[in-house]
Amino acid sequence: MAADSRSLNELFTHDAFIDRHIGVDATARHHMLEALGADSMAELLDHAIPPDIRLKNELELAEPVSELEALTRLKGMMGRNRVMRNHIGAGYYGTIMPAVIARNVLENPGWYTAYTPYQPEIAQGRLEGLLNFQQMVMDMTGMALANASLLDEATAAAEAMALCKRANRKNKSSAFFVADHIFPQTLDVVQTRAKWLGLEVIVDRLETLEQYDVFGALVQYPAEDGRVADLGDLIERAHDRNIMVAVATDLLALALLKPPGEMGADIALGSAQRFGVPMGFGGPHAAFFAVNDDLKRSMPGRVIGVSRDRHGKPALRMAMQTREQHIRREKATSNICTAQALLANIAGFYAVYHGPEGIRTIATRVHRMARILAHGLKVGQINVENEHFFDTLTLRVDDADTLQQRAEAAGHNLRYREDGRVGISLDETTTLQDLESLFTVILGDQHGHDIAAIDAELQKTDAQLPPSCQRQSSFLTHPTFSRYHSETEMLRYLKRLENRDLSLTHAMIPLGSCTMKLNATTEMVPLSWTECADIHPFAPESQVPGYLKMIEELGDYLVEVTGYDAISMQPNSGAQGEYAGLLAIRRYQQSIDEGHRHICLIPSSAHGTNPASAAMASMKVVVVECDANGNIDLDDLQAKAEKHSADLSAIMLTYPSTHGVFEEGVRRACEIVHQHGGQVYIDGANMNAQVGLCRPGDYGGDVSHLNLHKTFCIPHGGGGPGMGPIGVKAHLTAHLPSHVHCQGKTRFEPGTAVASAAFGSALILPISWAYIVMMGARGLREASEAAILNANYVAHRLSEHYSVLYRGRKGHVAHECIIDIRPLKAASGIDEEDIAKRLMDYGFHAPTMSFPVAGTLMIEPTESESRHELDRFCEAMIAIRQEIRAIEQGDVARDNNVLVNAPHTQFDLYSDDWPWPYSREQAAFPTQDTKTAKFWPSVNRVDNVYGDRNLICSCPSIDDYRED
Repeated sequence: MAADSRSLNELFTHDAFIDRHIGVDATARHHMLEALGADSMAELLDHAIPPDIRLKNELELAEPVSELEALTRLKGMMGRNRVMRNHIGAGYYGTIMPAVIARNVLENPGWYTAYTPYQPEIAQGRLEGLLNFQQMVMDMTGMALANASLLDEATAAAEAMALCKRANRKNKSSAFFVADHIFPQTLDVVQTRAKWLGLEVIVDRLETLEQYDVFGALVQYPAEDGRVADLGDLIERAHDRNIMVAVATDLLALALLKPPGEMGADIALGSAQRFGVPMGFGGPHAAFFAVNDDLKRSMPGRVIGVSRDRHGKPALRMAMQTREQHIRREKATSNICTAQALLANIAGFYAVYHGPEGIRTIATRVHRMARILAHGLKVGQINVENEHFFDTLTLRVDDADTLQQRAEAAGHNLRYREDGRVGISLDETTTLQDLESLFTVILGDQHGHDIAAIDAELQKTDAQLPPSCQRQSSFLTHPTFSRYHSETEMLRYLKRLENRDLSLTHAMIPLGSCTMKLNATTEMVPLSWTECADIHPFAPESQVPGYLKMIEELGDYLVEVTGYDAISMQPNSGAQGEYAGLLAIRRYQQSIDEGHRHICLIPSSAHGTNPASAAMASMKVVVVECDANGNIDLDDLQAKAEKHSADLSAIMLTYPSTHGVFEEGVRRACEIVHQHGGQVYIDGANMNAQVGLCRPGDYGGDVSHLNLHKTFCIPHGGGGPGMGPIGVKAHLTAHLPSHVHCQGKTRFEPGTAVASAAFGSALILPISWAYIVMMGARGLREASEAAILNANYVAHRLSEHYSVLYRGRKGHVAHECIIDIRPLKAASGIDEEDIAKRLMDYGFHAPTMSFPVAGTLMIEPTESESRHELDRFCEAMIAIRQEIRAIEQGDVARDNNVLVNAPHTQFDLYSDDWPWPYSREQAAFPTQDTKTAKFWPSVNRVDNVYGDRNLICSCPSIDDYRED
């Protein structure tokens, strides 16, 4: 073998990860540029991106490091966190994720790389998992209907307040009552939402509710200090006065407690975190939200419903109202986009694996240990305030500071209140050794308690729960919750569901504006580290230096990438980032006596969450038109900015535009708004085309959110988790969200928080940190270049067969392209949905349908796909075009062809009856690839209309699946 001429230093190059993340190699890149008629990547970029916004220099980031170095550095950093026995509670508890779920769901790219199930035929697995979650919540809460998760418990409480206001037509009050036993972080977020909805929040003792004229009330059960009280009479009296009642509750406690639905609650909400999801310094965690029957068509969030497919077989889908922000825009009642599908599935599987007896056993064990602790402390002359409790005790002690020192020295975190009281919460992870240690910490070394003797004595008496609050009803009675209790059965069940879902493990997911790129395994590893997963979000700052350092570094990286001056990590979805960014603008304008500004200009092409977020911030939306080329009409913008100059608050832009083009006039658009006193919000959904090439903070942006679950590699998780941190210019820094439990900061401004935890879903932030560290400045820039190259290559290959709707001035697109299906529909009757369903037969997820233009498909290949995969997708689209052409030419009937009957399932192929005018091979195996590795849709085309007319959102009878 010839000698290697490279230097020793070159052999230690750290480019390997860059080459693994970017799918197109040098040879393919040369071929693709040649096909586009460009001599170099520089020439392509010069044609695609306006020169007046291009970065002149490389980003100031450190050189890339190897995957091993990144993990070693992160391990050292996070190893500085101190993992304690946490008894802080307050909505976050230790739990045990069953290993079969950890390995086969949380750590499995077949689950975490899937997209939101908008195409149900290839998402039946996660849809069934989410239906399990809904059924679990309905059973535990006793409510008629549950959704498939919200972002966190505090957001759910804010949504409950908004739902009470819009649904309670008998009560014209503008005040909302919040009992003073609510978690502080929940009150914080509720106050934020209320302020901008023009609602008054009244906080007082629960028993004072009758003194107030309010439209709704929020109470907690059990209370934040652990108390348990029967709410039935209170709810009945509230209803007599046309007051709706929302109950924040705890799923594990409800295994022993009478559910809110049986007490007459209108809404039940909370966090499913303690059903197997680690605390993770605050998230991600699936909130649950359930309502009575009267409210089922008004509920926010995503709802999984049972419909039927073309053959009448049961098929699951997302119900229509779950996409209402895209349909109703500024009239939407919620801007919820990202939910917590992955975490909701984990919580649902936790219930499936343990079953009703297992959940009851865990709850009973927790309650018994809390009773033992309470009894022993009372014997030791400690004042335990709660007579009735589930898992949380509140103590009166003489010297809380000394107790804290003793507890932390022994490895325990307790909850220390400003009034000197101390809270102790027990959970699934609490052991008898923990009780022994707590007795020693609180009572001293000579406490003399025999835990077994205390337990034996207590078993002679009833549980420490009010008799009227003890649960009598059964739960988790559906056979699904009784069948899979052995690991073998559970493993096979999870695998069966996984096999029904198309994810990035099967093929590219070419969704425009959604950026379905590689979620590298190395980036995902830290999620399972105990020093990341088992940290309470309200742990003392001294115990979390690793988290704080990682968050600080990630913030610095994002500041450099965006050109802004500060970052808030709190928003835990893109929609929350939009909301937080607009509130920062509004608070800033109030601070300079311009609070009257309330007009928000939004281009007609905007994401549906944009106008919905503006409406939630009490802004009036004024639509700015786009020209024939899809660009913002600068003349229309100028006219509307002048018309509303005195009241102009902001414009919400997406760049590159939602039409997939680097608009030439973006800098001018920002200048126009600034000239009229407004602020510029730049939606970060399309940041994947900009990193290292241009920065929104440089060309006019005042604030942007960043979809870390898009550009910065956090996986979509089948519909969540997400993170949407916001970057702001210096003048907005003081108006970023604060938090009642803000770590590392002294500022706390009530009513500015947008999430339950100060840093949102902090557990998933190491994913983005690792991505940036391993890519470095050059890698990030090359990723953006590759995304633009791939999109232009796809547009070029498809342009001979489909009309590419929008291009830039020199004929190029940005990182995505829109193909127009409307002319094909006019000629053949085939529409974008038919193409979407037919793509399933070819083994692909559809591009984004009918957004931002009805009757189109928006394609985004991302930088992670190889030329082979791009060609495979293009060849599928070209083959489908040939199938459409056969219809246009009259060779195939319009109402009976391979497209309108798509997708085709295994059931179709093995059926004795084959009534179609094409072969089984053409239906199911249209390419050699599909013959080699076939992904099967598990149901035929789902009947959406039937599902909307028959809203069934609970697990169907097992008999319904007998044919399978």
